Amino acid sequence: MTTTVNTPQDLLDLVGQTLGTTDWITIDQDRVNLFADATGDHQWIHVDPEKAAKGPFGGTIAHGYLTLSLAPLLLQEAVVVEEFAAALNYGLNKVRFPAPVPVGSRLRGTVELVAAQDKKGAIEAVFRLTFEVDGAERPACIAETVVLYR
Repeated sequence: MTTTVNTPQDLLDLVGQTLGTTDWITIDQDRVNLFADATGDHQWIHVDPEKAAKGPFGGTIAHGYLTLSLAPLLLQEAVVVEEFAAALNYGLNKVRFPAPVPVGSRLRGTVELVAAQDKKGAIEAVFRLTFEVDGAERPACIAETVVLYR
């Protein structure tokens, strides 16, 4: 499910609605290792499958921030705004990581528009992203991300 709008102003009429759910993506060890290299976070729970197999999750898990870093991918798949000059990451209001993302699992996101307002010629949109692991009871991440459309 994807929502397409012509302009950012069209988002003002969609507040409170679920805008889309993305396709599943597989979180593999290569992606986790690349993220560890990019951030310098080489904690064994993420990058050492042998040691992690004996740990609390029975294997390696993705970094919480790796999951969060997929927010732009989820947003662009769930919400298409056709005409705008720029979409700027303005920040985050709230982020939680209620459950791990085991390496090898599939992840998808659902996007809800929780707020939108006109701010000096730009539209500020607040999207709630819920990251779901295939087969898991709890979401892996729930985040509110703020985007400025100009």
